[in-house]
Amino acid sequence: MTTPPSRPEPAGIVSDAVDGNWVDRFAPLRLRPYLRLSRADRPIGTWLLLLPCWWGLFLSMATDSKASVFDAWIFVGCAAGAFLMRGAGCTWNDITDREFDAKVARTASRPIPSGQVSPRSAMIWMIVQAALAFLILLSLPLNAIYLGILALVPVAVYPFAKRFTWWPQIFLGIAFNWGALLAWTAHSGSLGLPAVILYLGGMIWTLFYDTIYAHQDIEDDALIGVKSTARLFGQTSPRWLWGFLTGTTMLLAVAVFAALPPGPARWLALLGPVALALQMMWQMRRLDINNPTLCMRLFRSNSTGGLWVTLFFAGAALLSQVT
Repeated sequence: MTTPPSRPEPAGIVSDAVDGNWVDRFAPLRLRPYLRLSRADRPIGTWLLLLPCWWGLFLSMATDSKASVFDAWIFVGCAAGAFLMRGAGCTWNDITDREFDAKVARTASRPIPSGQVSPRSAMIWMIVQAALAFLILLSLPLNAIYLGILALVPVAVYPFAKRFTWWPQIFLGIAFNWGALLAWTAHSGSLGLPAVILYLGGMIWTLFYDTIYAHQDIEDDALIGVKSTARLFGQTSPRWLWGFLTGTTMLLAVAVFAALPPGPARWLALLGPVALALQMMWQMRRLDINNPTLCMRLFRSNSTGGLWVTLFFAGAALLSQVT
């Protein structure tokens, strides 16, 4: 295990932040530690939380061939809600993991272990973010509100999962893909089987990208006793990742078949899982689980694959309106 820095990096910059990010360049100085606590300087997590929301929304729109101004609000509300809830979730994660983070070189520069933000101030910041997200949730239909409230359970449990299971990525997948259920329900008014299948496909996708992510910290995690699928699989991880790739593709395709009747919209939507599979295969061809820098780069690339699914589902929704 590498020795953690004895003090925060210059200007409080977090070690794995995106170079030249807007927080470190433009945000007010007093607000920067809190935005870093929310991972606003590392936007990939917001994308990975948001994209399943948009999948659920557009597939639901393609299913019933309906579109309204309210769907535009669901689209925007999901983006704002994902930013806020990802921030609240990361804040909660850093509060609960502050002792672990202080012992790992990559995370020791985070705001709480580096002393930029106290646990009490972090708790207040978390409540503020969650409250704003709740106001957005209240604008949705009642069934979607119920689902949004229920989502707090896996969000609360996830930081502790690495303490009691080798599969904490499952708990992350439960939380990060909940938006597929919520956005589908926000549009249609009720939960449908295709949304559940889509949700399960997203969960497998999370197992794929977060196992790659976890390989960055595998040595430190072993020393401090933190569990992960990366530690569980070890050098057999590529074999598991190919399985996750296959499972993700199949479940997303099944969701499309379950949602849409035969026709142009179905075939266009099916290009989404195909595009995601190709992007995941691209990652597998380049993967070196012993190269932490490459693992981070590949992890971040998953937003591209997820965006392809969003675009093809959106195209199917549009096509269903005119055919």
